[in-house]
Amino acid sequence: MAIQVGEKAPDFELKDNHGRAVRLSDFRGRKNVVLLFYPFAFTGVCTGELCELRDNLPQFSDRDTELLAVSNDSIHTLRVFGEQEGLEYPLLSDFWPHGNVSRAYGVFDEDKGCAVRGTFVIDKEGVVRWTVVNGLPDARDLNDYVKALDSL
Repeated sequence: MAIQVGEKAPDFELKDNHGRAVRLSDFRGRKNVVLLFYPFAFTGVCTGELCELRDNLPQFSDRDTELLAVSNDSIHTLRVFGEQEGLEYPLLSDFWPHGNVSRAYGVFDEDKGCAVRGTFVIDKEGVVRWTVVNGLPDARDLNDYVKALDSL
């Protein structure tokens, strides 16, 4: 079961597509976070969602929000994917131990071996304020994230 609204977001540390460590708690007290889990780099729906976020990045930065995208791909895969698509926000690798952070948020599909499309809007205090979980083939609506951020 996915983390629910009102719960403290589980802290984690993952490597980004450039090998840098990113810790959720580093944003506490400074920025809201949109934590976005997606199944795999280079797949149609995932690429579409992440490029839409790229094209609308000011909607997050203007709202004092950090966008963090997490998949179970390796950092090497994410580096190539980010460069190919011009993604300038952190792509975090939940590769090893495989899916630990995805599991902590309740969005890991054990049968498929990847995260489903879970999104968590986390406020500056580290509390989940909005969430949506979609199945693998179902894209999310960026406008829903923006509405959730505007309600903080």
